[in-house]
Amino acid sequence: MTQRVVGGVDTPLMQQYREIKARYPQTILFFRMGDFYEMFEDDAKLAARELGLTLTSRNNGGAADVPLAGVPVKAAAEYLRRLVAKGHRVAICDQVEDPKLA
Repeated sequence: MTQRVVGGVDTPLMQQYREIKARYPQTILFFRMGDFYEMFEDDAKLAARELGLTLTSRNNGGAADVPLAGVPVKAAAEYLRRLVAKGHRVAICDQVEDPKLA
């Protein structure tokens, strides 16, 4: 995984992402954020290369820019199919609680 800046503090979102990613290290983690599945760090770089996605970055609370790539939820099945066909394993993380109540 991409190294964090020494002394940098993760946002709550990135803390949650990293905790889940640690459970599934050999997969590309599709992490749901609203209407998109986002991939971060090395997963974003891999998915961008394999799927022809734009690789961008997210500012991690001022700590560091984190590589980011995403796909719309409504188109995810096709992207998942393509990754699996290329031999990749994918884990899907959906929101399980209302963000307004979290």
